[in-house]
Amino acid sequence: MNPYVQYMYGYPHKTAYRPLEGVSLEQYVHFLNGNGHGLYVHLPFCQSKCGYCNLFSVTGQDEEAVDRYLQAFERQSRQYQHLLQSVRTQFQELTIGGGTPLYLTRQQLEQMFAVLEDCFSFADRREVIIETAPNQTDIGKLRMLKQAGVTRVSMGIQSFHNAELQALGRSHYAAAARQALHLVKDMGFSCVNTDFIYGIPGQTTESLLDSLKEALLFEPDEIFLYPLYVKHGAGLEYEGVVPDGEQAYIQYRHASRFLKSEGWRQDSMRRFVRQAKERQYQSCGFGTSLALGCGARSYLGNLHFCSPYAITKKECLARLAEYEHTHDYTKITHGILLTQQEQKRRYLIRHLLIMPGLQLDEYETTFGSSAITDFPVLQHWIESDYAQMQKSDPAFLALTETGLGLSDYLGPQLISPQIWAAMREWEEAHAHDSVSGKSEKL
Repeated sequence: MNPYVQYMYGYPHKTAYRPLEGVSLEQYVHFLNGNGHGLYVHLPFCQSKCGYCNLFSVTGQDEEAVDRYLQAFERQSRQYQHLLQSVRTQFQELTIGGGTPLYLTRQQLEQMFAVLEDCFSFADRREVIIETAPNQTDIGKLRMLKQAGVTRVSMGIQSFHNAELQALGRSHYAAAARQALHLVKDMGFSCVNTDFIYGIPGQTTESLLDSLKEALLFEPDEIFLYPLYVKHGAGLEYEGVVPDGEQAYIQYRHASRFLKSEGWRQDSMRRFVRQAKERQYQSCGFGTSLALGCGARSYLGNLHFCSPYAITKKECLARLAEYEHTHDYTKITHGILLTQQEQKRRYLIRHLLIMPGLQLDEYETTFGSSAITDFPVLQHWIESDYAQMQKSDPAFLALTETGLGLSDYLGPQLISPQIWAAMREWEEAHAHDSVSGKSEKL
């Protein structure tokens, strides 16, 4: 059994999206009525491409290139602002990702926040989340983020061992990560999250635990542990790196056991939270979210949309140019319209893979049917000790400790044959793309 089939961070995957005709944001804007929604901003710029990354990002872009992007971002924001006036949208959460958002200069970041404040309405107690990397984190930018109301900073550390960082193709050294973490902690953000990777070539269980022990010295609020995936289009693929899933799973078990012994609570396969933070159930619903920027995904009811998925630098730059020259950002040309059955699958994935799990009555109220009847595989999970019925009121179906650790094995079992077929079709069509003059192979 391979514990690491696929990371289910979103369903369906972008490779299942296809061209759409006759679809506009105006037809779906009613899903953003009222409050409680999310707004996502994608800033696809990086100093360098990490060896494991196949996300939408570009490197080698100067300030002028970023300025052009921000001009397009403002035009898109103004067009969305006009549509949202009819539904009085108020966003509860603002997330800024990439790329490396702090690749932007302080002035460019200030410009971006000014556009957001001018174009959109936010709740008084909003969450503002931003990603950063050690090399791009400095005191001036952090002060500006604090003034802009940022509540959560997520930093990709990955390891405190330079040899492991080099193996991943990271551009920073451990010393830079330590310095950046000190700056972030001293700034007093409400939540500081650190990311680490296991399954790195040359990494041992002991070196992974050393990194986690050092991380605890900085007293972060959350720690995310990610298994190394070598994805199509990523640099490590060209180097012939093949992750050892069995060894990675051993490292995961030791790491999760260590963090829990130190008083941390596990909320998902990847997320560990300081016990001082109380867990509260919050229905994920259908995750209504509007996105700004090239490569960003929006989720409005059964409509998911974004620009076509791109992995090569040539493709990413082409998508970027298309975005910057778009006249009507409200016209939706690429995405997917989910059937009722696909919405059920997405609902399960969004709830079951995190704690406290799936509230069974809520599922039945939403869809008018039983989750276990709709998906007999759930009964198999229960019989295999991957999931269990919680003795609570209301009743929850939750993954066991074993099930949490196998989320990337269990989650893909909920992907429909139709979505698998669409994903494979995309993979076959892109099996021999060329990046940096090197042949790619799935």
